[in-house]
Amino acid sequence: MTSVAATSNSPLLHSVFVYGSLLADEVVHVLLKRVPDSSPAILNNFHRFSIKGRVYPAILPVENKKVTGRVLLGITDPELGVLDTFEDVEYERTAVEVSLVDNFQKLTAYAYVWENKNDANLYGDWDFEEWKRLHMNDFVKMTGGFMDELEQSESKTRVATYESFYQEG
Repeated sequence: MTSVAATSNSPLLHSVFVYGSLLADEVVHVLLKRVPDSSPAILNNFHRFSIKGRVYPAILPVENKKVTGRVLLGITDPELGVLDTFEDVEYERTAVEVSLVDNFQKLTAYAYVWENKNDANLYGDWDFEEWKRLHMNDFVKMTGGFMDELEQSESKTRVATYESFYQEG
């Protein structure tokens, strides 16, 4: 794993491979209050699925497939905690090896992999450009609601926030 901590006194910083709604700087900014440096990357032997009834995707290991995305660099422990909470129980944070597009360097990063490996609701491919056009504005609003809830003591999970937001809309 490529270490991004400068010295032993520096806090450990993390790299996170994103492939869905977190490809949108607007969503990342709402969650982290900043847009970290990032680099385009490819995750080999995984596939990005659409999920029936959801506007966000899932990834699972699939031989000879690849997922394009980007690696968020310099993620702090508290930011990783926000991402863990946002991804909720539907995803498992997993260390994966990605290839950076710019220089073909391999990097170990975290990725949020769909927890239910046999989910019958997974199908086809998920398209970021289509998501941006059809769902991004509402998703940014839902994410803002999630963060408002997170800052309160009795916050809802991201799944509960998602479901209540999209049922109202």
